[in-house]
Amino acid sequence: MQINQQQLKQLIEASLFVMAKTVSIKQLIDTVLADFSVSRPRVKEALQALQQEYQERGINLVNVAGGYRFQTIETLSPYLQRLWQEKAPKYSRATLETLAVIAYRQPVTRGDIELVRGVAVGSHTIKSLSDRDWIKIVGHKEVPGRPALYATTSEFLAYFGLDTIADLPALSDAESLAALFSGVTNSKVNLLANESTPETTEESTNE
Repeated sequence: MQINQQQLKQLIEASLFVMAKTVSIKQLIDTVLADFSVSRPRVKEALQALQQEYQERGINLVNVAGGYRFQTIETLSPYLQRLWQEKAPKYSRATLETLAVIAYRQPVTRGDIELVRGVAVGSHTIKSLSDRDWIKIVGHKEVPGRPALYATTSEFLAYFGLDTIADLPALSDAESLAALFSGVTNSKVNLLANESTPETTEESTNE
């Protein structure tokens, strides 16, 4: 079936609104647009037009985690937070450091993480990040014991508003946790700093 550009924009807009999560162009073509004769460039053109139309509104159409989603603009966040009674989850510094090392050095083993952080990584830390679907095992290192290799997920990208890992801020010294956290704090992923708990000298299980 044929569909004009205005109808295409309306259908894509409604689909993203209903899904309320990141949706890729392929997903749109394979689902809501399956009955129509539309090319990938045409769908992308419609998405770009929608992005322009929403540019000055309280809601923007953004490109994250390899797809598109609607989200409120950052400046409204302090006011919108009052609509929710529950507080955002807090994570221990050990958890945030581990996540940051994985994000910047992936794929990494537990031993690699411990080498950067200088302390042992508790199993609860890895489990906390896995349960949140921010990290996953992507293979095993070909060394004695074949330790698991960890990397971030598309859910991690979506949560922190990144399209790809390449969008993480560059670090002048990848092995310096001080530089690493300075970069994270001043980036689009500053939620890492906002959610962290006070620093302690030991790994915390309060995750």
